[in-house]
Amino acid sequence: MLAPLAMGARTKGDDMAIETLADIVRVHGKERADRPMLTFEGRTITFAEMDRRSNQVAQGLAAAGIGKDDRVAFIDKNVPEYFEVTFAAGKLDAVTVAVNWRLAPREIAQIIDDAQAKVVFVGPDFTSQVEQIEDQLATVTTIVAIGEHDRWPSYAAWADEQPADDPGTSSTPESTAVQLYTSGTTGLPKGVMLTNDNLFGLLGGATSLWGFRADMVNLGVMPLFHIAGSGWDIAVMYMGGHTVLQRDVDPAGILRAIPEHRVTHAIFVPAVLQFLLMTPGVDDADLSSLETIVYGASPITDKVLTKAMETFKCDFIQVYGLTETTGAVTQLDPADHDPEGNPDLLRSCGKPMPGVELRIVGEEGGDQPEGEVGEVWIRSRQNMAGYWRKPEETAASKTEDGWVKTGDAGFMKDGYLYLYDRVKDMIVSGGENVYPAEVENVLMMHPQVADVAVIGVPDERWGETVKAMVVAAGDPPSPEDLIAYTKEQLARYKCPTSVDFVESLPRNPSGKILKRELREPFWAGRDRRVGG
Repeated sequence: MLAPLAMGARTKGDDMAIETLADIVRVHGKERADRPMLTFEGRTITFAEMDRRSNQVAQGLAAAGIGKDDRVAFIDKNVPEYFEVTFAAGKLDAVTVAVNWRLAPREIAQIIDDAQAKVVFVGPDFTSQVEQIEDQLATVTTIVAIGEHDRWPSYAAWADEQPADDPGTSSTPESTAVQLYTSGTTGLPKGVMLTNDNLFGLLGGATSLWGFRADMVNLGVMPLFHIAGSGWDIAVMYMGGHTVLQRDVDPAGILRAIPEHRVTHAIFVPAVLQFLLMTPGVDDADLSSLETIVYGASPITDKVLTKAMETFKCDFIQVYGLTETTGAVTQLDPADHDPEGNPDLLRSCGKPMPGVELRIVGEEGGDQPEGEVGEVWIRSRQNMAGYWRKPEETAASKTEDGWVKTGDAGFMKDGYLYLYDRVKDMIVSGGENVYPAEVENVLMMHPQVADVAVIGVPDERWGETVKAMVVAAGDPPSPEDLIAYTKEQLARYKCPTSVDFVESLPRNPSGKILKRELREPFWAGRDRRVGG
């Protein structure tokens, strides 16, 4: 086990230290005023411009009643406004909640209500979803449209009319900086509270491991409601680097952006790497500026990884982590990516990163010997403060002495972590978490479903995908009808891609469905029996 990193922040000689989220733009806005911070759709924003704009947004939020610990919801794809709002909230010691825009309106309402958000920012692609739930949002007093709307104020005009003075509010290392939502095992979303100290626990160590520096150029394509999206981009900004932001994952656009902006760093889920390798022109693209690609969130096949290494000709780093651990806690170094000399290492998640302690815990609560499977527990400065307004679930997931129970089963070998299965039932499809209980709850509302179990099964593109095992009530509906039914209630990525009808579901004496028994035929013969 490694000792935790000492508390500290980026310093530059006698320059101001960066200790909170808001300090990133406050400090760099002065020290690196004219350097590019963000480029989006042909427009470049400097650090000074981001500092000034986030001051205006902070003033607008303050006028709307936002203060310490208040939540502000944001619903849009990757846009600069997300960072303007996030840094603005930090300047008020408030908290931005990035909402997964893939969710159905009902799910969006659940998150906004749980967060008790007072202000909601909505992008043009999602106004209709918010209009459907507008009258259900009990705590929301202000909705701001990123674009034009016939009733809601326009973001640009709303921000333009505010003074550009920094509100001057300070936060502490213990203050919540961002709140990201992950589904719960009961189907209800949980708000993961990540503090300034959690963020800077990641930034201090990971930035050196990933080769981050002030003259880097980052390609930001992962969704900002994910820690792999917003956390990664914020780490780049912390170092004073330049991020080229893309609104969505566009493989052809990625291949154009790398040579155009001389991109040095990027983070992808394996599915994106696979899409890039299938994109016309990839073999002829100028990728010579790339230094490092970090990947994770779901397994990658040897074929895809080997082809990606041959194509991109840069360092590859695999990471493993959770939203609850502010992202990456283990790393497989570039030197360990040796498909011919040591292919087994490619199936590991790497070694614990600096400042990270790792345990493999057996059913009796003791540490497992090397090679024996148990639940992976993590302790580091990056571990979440807890789940927002859910003390019981926090206590179930985080021990009093600071260990986060990941729900993943794994084992250690020669210092490397290998994932084997999942203690909990969560499915990871294309980097998105899916909790079977949420899908099962929807399917059980269908009048022709008597019983159901939802499992993850292998998928070459997405790592794993959702399958429903259904006991029909009377005449069974068609699989297509059931899948369509779930699409009315849930985000598409949570919906089953296949349905099998069975006579009964296997249960233990206490009545619990034996999902491992259901999964076994689909995962037999695979080294890793989970998709993430």
